[in-house]
Amino acid sequence: MTDIDKMRFLTRSLLDEGWAPKGIQVPSDGPGLWKLLRGMMNLRPPLPCNEEVLAVQDSLLKGIVEHKGIIRLEDTKDCGGGLHLWQGDITRLATDGIVNAANSGMLGCFHPGHNCIDNAIHSFAGMQLRLECNQLRKLMPDGEAPTATPWITSAWNLPSKHVIHVVGPIISDRVRRIDEEALVACYTNCLDLAKANDVRSIAFCCISTGVFSYPAEDAARLAISTVRQWLDEAGHEMEVVFNVFKDSDHGIYSRLLG
Repeated sequence: MTDIDKMRFLTRSLLDEGWAPKGIQVPSDGPGLWKLLRGMMNLRPPLPCNEEVLAVQDSLLKGIVEHKGIIRLEDTKDCGGGLHLWQGDITRLATDGIVNAANSGMLGCFHPGHNCIDNAIHSFAGMQLRLECNQLRKLMPDGEAPTATPWITSAWNLPSKHVIHVVGPIISDRVRRIDEEALVACYTNCLDLAKANDVRSIAFCCISTGVFSYPAEDAARLAISTVRQWLDEAGHEMEVVFNVFKDSDHGIYSRLLG
């Protein structure tokens, strides 16, 4: 089965589930099929899925991830003291864990093809990730995750072993002391959870910057100082990658890490 065959099969299978809008036209070209399939996977509710569909999905996603190129710890810039820097797509990293900047619903991004890390991680991990998150979500009293309270899941079709999902503080006007404390807690709580699950290498995205509006340089300073302090106090041989995507963030982290 070619990739186009796989995408056509998966698209038809999702349409047959009955939750998608009627009248969707299925493209015949590869890029069009992938755009539609990814959008449908983003929209799909956390419903059970049959094993044949998941097997085809897994085969497709693993091939896409391998084609993008897998990045290992030794491919990142070693900044000393267990800290590393790498610029690029976090779904390519083969660390034990990667951190997802999640929303409080903890089910991923439901906006088709949205250019956010939550969307990318769920898109390339596969539909199983939303299903697993939904099981954890049922444990929350109001169905939402508090700020700085991380969850750990399998990474499914990603090259990492685990995804640690955390909701960062949202800045509406100016950064308050409570926001600083919440961002620090995001990093320390993720590291504590990683340690408890024998995660020996972890990649952090730029938590709370972007649409959550935390100033990038302030967030980077807090991230680096918090991780350094945790490593010193925990005495744990954790390798931490600061993963950035934008050139501006790479410039900030490169300067602060030296």
